[in-house]
Amino acid sequence: MHRIVYLERASIIAEVRRPDFPHHWVEHARTLQHEVKERLAGATMAIVNKLQIDAELIAALPALQMVAVAATGANNIDLDACRVRGIVVSNIRGYAAHTVPEHVMAMLLALSRNLFAYRQAVADGSWQRCEQFCFFDYPIRDLHGATLALIGSGSLGSGVARLAGAFGMHVLRSERKNALSVRPGYTLFAEALRHADAVSLHCPLTPETGKLIGESELRSMKPSALLINTARGGLVDEAALTRALQEGWIAGAGFDVLSVEPPGDGNPLLTPELLALPNFMLTPHIAWASQPAMQALADQLISNLEAFARGEPQHVLT
Repeated sequence: MHRIVYLERASIIAEVRRPDFPHHWVEHARTLQHEVKERLAGATMAIVNKLQIDAELIAALPALQMVAVAATGANNIDLDACRVRGIVVSNIRGYAAHTVPEHVMAMLLALSRNLFAYRQAVADGSWQRCEQFCFFDYPIRDLHGATLALIGSGSLGSGVARLAGAFGMHVLRSERKNALSVRPGYTLFAEALRHADAVSLHCPLTPETGKLIGESELRSMKPSALLINTARGGLVDEAALTRALQEGWIAGAGFDVLSVEPPGDGNPLLTPELLALPNFMLTPHIAWASQPAMQALADQLISNLEAFARGEPQHVLT
């Protein structure tokens, strides 16, 4: 009988049905990193979200057969170590194909139309003191006709492309950074950054994509460009982005992720000065978290467990 241990049940708000095979189910609302080893002792299946499952931990868990990641990104799992041990790692796919693109478009709209600055203008009485019917101290740009560069063209990037097309945007699919050739329908990474009025990140965090966007990339973008990141915080050099916003290298940024989550002291994007900027949006990693999306995630999570149990693993990373 499988022993299933769910380490981070509170990370989704959804109904999680029990698998349809014989099992013993244990769940914890939250688990600290130092508690993982003890709680997974004897587990054959582990359900994790953001906790680290490294080689040392894997070596200490001889019964473990499967790691079910309750998310798409699996940079917290040592896939090589799992592969060596024959541990199957499955992730969740496609569940956020609508909710994340909608969040991206919401950020693009808010920043392009300077909604935060105008909302503040009403709150502080600037409009009320205006001598005419409208108050337009801040530039307003349309998405229609603008160029959007997508870094990552999976289900989320493709979903953004679909919505961007409905707004009349011109979409560039960026080739991988430092790629030696360009696939049909793609644009060189550096060229995509140079031409973009907005850049949206949708690639996984790997050793190759860490700090994909740094000072040189930010300086190569148009001063009027926007940067949107709903993927992983580590894709961007946060110190460089802070300078870019303060010094006007780019026009604005919308982020739903940070390099360390939950964030602590010391992240430059969390300073009061930066958070007060009308051209910077930071949301707490909730682009994926619509109610329909969370329920779809929960359903697929259990489906992954059941597929493994019947000998037909799906959504396998190892």
